[in-house]
Amino acid sequence: MAEQEDKKHGATDECCGGEGEGHVRHSHHSEAVKSNLTSRLNRIEGQIRGIKGMIEKDTYCDDVLNQIAAVQSALNSVGKLLLEGHMKSCVIERIQAGEMDVVDELLVTVNKLMK
Repeated sequence: MAEQEDKKHGATDECCGGEGEGHVRHSHHSEAVKSNLTSRLNRIEGQIRGIKGMIEKDTYCDDVLNQIAAVQSALNSVGKLLLEGHMKSCVIERIQAGEMDVVDELLVTVNKLMK
């Protein structure tokens, strides 16, 4: 029972908060999850700066394209982690609360990620 109470107040890795139409939802990731995601995004940011430098230095196109592919893969990994957490917490909780529109919302998001 205490675990359910914790979830309602964002004490776990859940990624949604608030209820009702028009309410702004927020993520409630643990500090470990935030730290992991931030580290990954910092590395990606560095890779992007590196690609910019490669272009400024007229680096061979194939080498630049390979770095772009690496950044895209890294971003996809961040997206997968966020999607997993979202599905395991927000989506399940909202379905349990009878909010079936979350399925349509999730499908739109997955379609955007798969482009």
